[in-house]
Parts: sequence; structure tokens; C-alpha cells
Amino acid sequence: MKTRKLTIPYIIWMLVFTMIPIVMIGITAFTDKSGNFSLANFQSAFHYSGVFTKSLLIALISTAICLVVAYPLAYMMTRMKKSTQNTVIMLIMIPMWMNFLLRIYAWVILLQKNGPIDSALSMLGIHGTYIGNTAAVIAGMVYEYLPFMVLPIYTVMSKIDNGLIEAAQDLGSNNAAVFGKVVFPLSIPGIISGITMVFVPSASTFLVSQYLGGTDDIMIGDVIDKIFWTDQNTGSAISLVMMVFIFIFLVIMNLFGDEEAIA
Repeated sequence: MKTRKLTIPYIIWMLVFTMIPIVMIGITAFTDKSGNFSLANFQSAFHYSGVFTKSLLIALISTAICLVVAYPLAYMMTRMKKSTQNTVIMLIMIPMWMNFLLRIYAWVILLQKNGPIDSALSMLGIHGTYIGNTAAVIAGMVYEYLPFMVLPIYTVMSKIDNGLIEAAQDLGSNNAAVFGKVVFPLSIPGIISGITMVFVPSASTFLVSQYLGGTDDIMIGDVIDKIFWTDQNTGSAISLVMMVFIFIFLVIMNLFGDEEAIA
């Protein structure tokens, strides 16, 4: 009974700030400006299918890069001394203490023409454009969301029983076999959690592409942000379609998580 009472504030919070806004978006998406039922908003929404597809592709690439960078980093962290682990975690978390927009501005300064990166590479005879393209958007998103991949994987890895590793070594397994048969399988829940925590916000993010990308790098979050000020019905329809895709993604990731738990 006490546990149920403790959940009441959380339930109220979810209803007021999550469920009610979602219901309102759903109602707005299925009505026209006069309040009548209409599917025309979804027809308008699908005009942005190309932007939607590119947003998902950029989100997938960013998530994959985060995983490739975060996994070995998390593994190395678990091999460090406890004090060193705490220091590395703090260094990973420090950028997140700053405002999201300020971190984007920092990347604009780094990547702009005659900026630090351009100047350093020019001294080596390497010339190019490092901002206003898809690669800059992906770099910015990897920077923004990398901590959300590192921390879940590190948390799971740090809880792996060293006795299992020692047992595998006693049975004659080399380092590669220990990693492949013990460490990696047990770290999969952290991988799934990290992928979810990175893909979901990166698929719907905005501002990153506005500051770091070119005219062809606009993402669906930017479209929603722009349209909502002039046409809430179409903006709600796009948002609803995005939520459906994210919900499907979450269901798929949970299925993988359940399979691993059963295994």
C-alpha cells in the first residue's frame, strides 16, 4: 500500500506532462483548423518523407559511431582504478553541465572557416570545408549524445562478476575468448539501453542541423519546430508519425532486451 502511495506523484506527473500533451497532439493531428475530423494533415506530413528518412539515417549513423567509440571506452574504464574511473566519468559528464545550445556554438567555432580545426589542418596542407554538411551534423550529434551511450554500457560492465572472468580463464580461455563468451554477452543489456538513449533523441533533435548542417541537412525536428508556429495541425501530424516510429523502435529494442534476459 505504501509503495502505491509513493507512485501517485509520478502518475500525476506523467498524466499532466506526458499523457495529456500526447492526447492533445493526437487530437490536433486528426482535426483541421475548424476542429473537424480530417486526414489532410497526414497527407501534408508525408510531403516531408525525404527529410524524415534522412533524419532516421543520420540518427542511425550517429548511434553506430557512438557505440563504436563508447564500447571500448567503457571497457577500458572498468579496467581502471576506482578513483580513475570516477575522474573519467566526471570528464564525460562535464560538457553536459553546459547548455545544449552553447555546446553547439562551440562546435561552430571549432569547425568554421579559419577556426581552430581549419587552421591546424591548413598548416599540414589539408584544405576543406568542415561545417555546413552532413558530416558536421553527425559529429555534433555524436558529441552531444556520446555520454548517453558510455554510461549505460559502463554501468552494466562494472557489475560483471570478476569470478566469471576468472573461471573462464581457469578453463583455458584466452583474452579474446573471455571477451567474446563472457564480457560481451553480459554487456548487451547496456548496449541496448545505450542505443535506445542515443537513437531516440538524435532522431528527433533540432538546432544541431541548423547550426552545423547545410541546406540539405535539415532534420525532422527542425521541420516540426518551424511548422508548429504556423500550422499546428500539420506539425502535430508529423510529431505523431515520429512518435509512432520511435515507439516501434522502443518495442523492438525491448524485445531484444527480453531475449537476452531469457538467454
